[in-house]
Amino acid sequence: MSPLTVSVVIPAYNCQSTIQACVECVLRQTYPVQEIIIVNDGSTDDTSSILQSLSGILVIDQSNAGPAVARNAGARRATGDVIFFTDSDCRAHTDWIERAIGGFELDEVSVVSGSYGISNPESLLARCVHQEIRFRHLRLMPRHPRSFGSYNFGVKRAMYEQVGGFDEQYREASGEDNDLSYKILAAGGKIMFESEALVAHEHPVRLGKYLREQFRHGFWRVRMYLNHPGMVTGDDYTFWKDMVEVLLCLIVVPLVIIAGLGFKAGVAGLILVVVVLSLLQLVYAWRMFSGWGERLFGAWMMFLRAFARTAGFVSGALFFLPKHFIK
Repeated sequence: MSPLTVSVVIPAYNCQSTIQACVECVLRQTYPVQEIIIVNDGSTDDTSSILQSLSGILVIDQSNAGPAVARNAGARRATGDVIFFTDSDCRAHTDWIERAIGGFELDEVSVVSGSYGISNPESLLARCVHQEIRFRHLRLMPRHPRSFGSYNFGVKRAMYEQVGGFDEQYREASGEDNDLSYKILAAGGKIMFESEALVAHEHPVRLGKYLREQFRHGFWRVRMYLNHPGMVTGDDYTFWKDMVEVLLCLIVVPLVIIAGLGFKAGVAGLILVVVVLSLLQLVYAWRMFSGWGERLFGAWMMFLRAFARTAGFVSGALFFLPKHFIK
C-alpha cells in the first residue's frame, strides 16, 4: 500500500507574531507533506506580507469570515488523502504528523487527533491552562474519544467531504470542531486520540482575555447542544464537573435576588453555593497543578471561568433558543 499523502491547512487571522514560526514547523515535518495551505482570513496586520515572504506554501486570501469558513476553503484546495489542521499560533513538533499518520492504517479510523505542548511556560496563567488540558487529555480521554480540537487533527479527505466539513454558521472559533466531531461519528467514522502527536501552543497570558474567550465558548455551546442534544452530558473532554459548575453558577442569581430582598435563607444559600464551588475547584486544582501557588491560582482561575462560561451559556440561550424553536 502506498504511503498516504498529506495536506496541511492553517487558517490565519491577524497572526503576524506567530505565523512564520507556525509555517516553519510544518515545513520541518519528518513525514512528507504534499502541500501547506494557508487561508488568510482578511487579516489587517502584517500577516499578509509575512505570508508573501514565505516559500513552500499556497496562500488563499479571503474576506474575514471566521475560521470555519477559512478551513473549508483550504480543504477544498487540498489534494492529500489526509488533511491535517492546526492553528496559526501553534508550533507543530517535527514528528507531529509521523506520530499521527499510523492511526489511519485502520479503515474504521477517520480522524486522528493530538494534544498540546506549551510555547510560553513562563506565564502562570498559560501553565495552568496547559496543565488542565493535559490532565483532561491524559486522565480522561479514551483511545477513541467522541470529540477533537481543531488545533490538532488529521481527517481522511473523503470523510471530511462526506459530512460537509465545518459548519460555517459558527462565525467564531468555538464549537465548530465539536460539531464536526459529532457529524463524523454519526456518519460511522471513528476518532483516535494520539497523546504524543503534539503542537506547542501560546496559551492565554491575560486573565481578562481568557475569561472573554470562555464566555464565547459558553455562548456557542448552546447552538452545539441544540444541534447535538445527545452530547449535553459530555463528550470525553468535558465531564460532570463542567455541568455541575454551570448549575451552581445558575443558582447564584436567584440566591442573590433573595438575599437582596433581606431573606436570610438567600444569604445562607449563597454562601453554601460559593463554598461548594470553591471546594470543587480546589480539589481539581490539587490534582491538575503543582505547588501551592499554581494550585491556588488555578482554583481561582477555574472559579471565575465557571461564571464566565455560565454567563456566555445564558446569553447563548437567549440568542439561539428563539431562532431554534421559531422557524
